Amino acid sequence: MPAVTWLIKTAIQLYKDILCAQLAGISAKWADQHLLKNKNMKHKLIILSFCFLLNVSSLFAQNVRFATDGVIEFEKSSNMFAIMKRQMEKSSSGFMQQAYEAYKRNQPQFKVLKSTLVFSKDKTLYTPIADENNSRNYFFSDPSTGQSNTIYTDLASGLFTTQKVVYEETFLVKDTTRKINWKITSELRTIAGYECRRANAVILDSIYVVAFYTDKIPVSGGPESFTGLPGMILGVALPHENITWFAKTVTDKPVTPNELKVPTKGKPVNNKTLRETINSALKDWGDYAQSALKAFLL
Repeated sequence: MPAVTWLIKTAIQLYKDILCAQLAGISAKWADQHLLKNKNMKHKLIILSFCFLLNVSSLFAQNVRFATDGVIEFEKSSNMFAIMKRQMEKSSSGFMQQAYEAYKRNQPQFKVLKSTLVFSKDKTLYTPIADENNSRNYFFSDPSTGQSNTIYTDLASGLFTTQKVVYEETFLVKDTTRKINWKITSELRTIAGYECRRANAVILDSIYVVAFYTDKIPVSGGPESFTGLPGMILGVALPHENITWFAKTVTDKPVTPNELKVPTKGKPVNNKTLRETINSALKDWGDYAQSALKAFLL
């Protein structure tokens, strides 16, 4: 939500609070001065004033806008030091230790990538933005730290189409959206100007997910393949993978059909075929194979 919109909403709320307080005070004072002898009339006036204040609050509430169309800019942040250290501890190679130390001396701790999520009613399109600094990570490659998916999701039908880059090959994956068993909590957090509520889940058998969604955007979408909450997901964290996605800006605006085009490039597969293909390609890659597989299936 832009800063200007936030300031306007804050000013309206402040004005409403002042107006309500003044009306309540005036009513009580006038009642004391003019109706003291008639207690029944005084009580009736206070009740009428209270009802009037409720109507004022209701009027303000009716003017709150719920965005159903717009564009969200996300940032994906990967803690490269933690991810490389985890890979190093799994490897017996001395080269990995040297690469880790060299990386820490010459590279930033966090790799940050940008993406956009265009949404309109029950349709979303998640698109990664090319990494201008990709060449800096020349001796370390982990698929979990990149962005390989362009995802179109039809939330009404529960179907998605993903253009997925797996190393040198591109797949066009069509299947049903992932069913995530979210556990909604009472924890709140403000993201991009929106109050969001926390939900937790586990996906792909072992990946713990923390998400934050807002019901002020009544679209059940989110970054990558994270969906299924009663509002837009503006933040996702994978604590054990040291990766997060958080919205930086939300632009409430009309969306044209051209901005929600379904991806069309790639070898047609479904989720099952994709998993089998990747498993076959990585069968001789040892422990790395399983972490790479989960990264590509996110």
